[in-house]
Amino acid sequence: MKRALFPGSFDPLTLGHYDIIKRGVTLFDEIIVAIGVNSEKKYMFTIKERQKFIEDAFADEPKVKVVTYKGLTVDFCKETGVEFILRGLRNPADFEFEKAIAHTNRTLEKVETVFLLTAASTSFISSSIVREVIRHHGDYTKLVPDSVRVK
Repeated sequence: MKRALFPGSFDPLTLGHYDIIKRGVTLFDEIIVAIGVNSEKKYMFTIKERQKFIEDAFADEPKVKVVTYKGLTVDFCKETGVEFILRGLRNPADFEFEKAIAHTNRTLEKVETVFLLTAASTSFISSSIVREVIRHHGDYTKLVPDSVRVK
């Protein structure tokens, strides 16, 4: 069974993330959306809210599982027996950053990183942009799946 880990903070889940996950399920038997926990980082949404956003967005997709983890992504891959990391690339800067991480991960553990280019229609969306739109009371709903709703 080919399983891939799609790690991130997902603060919040965006249409870009959603697109990568939807396309990933056509390549893998299971996609584990892994929400990294970093106590140093300030999040807009709680871990429970972020987990619910993702679970609700993929409620009809049995190949998608949502978990949380702490520590290095490669260590979590080893613990769970996952051999692939799925990552989305929006631009050349993402590629350079992700390439260095992929090389490091492959050096530390036997794990391959699979890159998917984001769809042109979502390549400009990032969680930080969405958070900024939310903070300023803009219409963030055009940037996220329907499951992401601010109270």
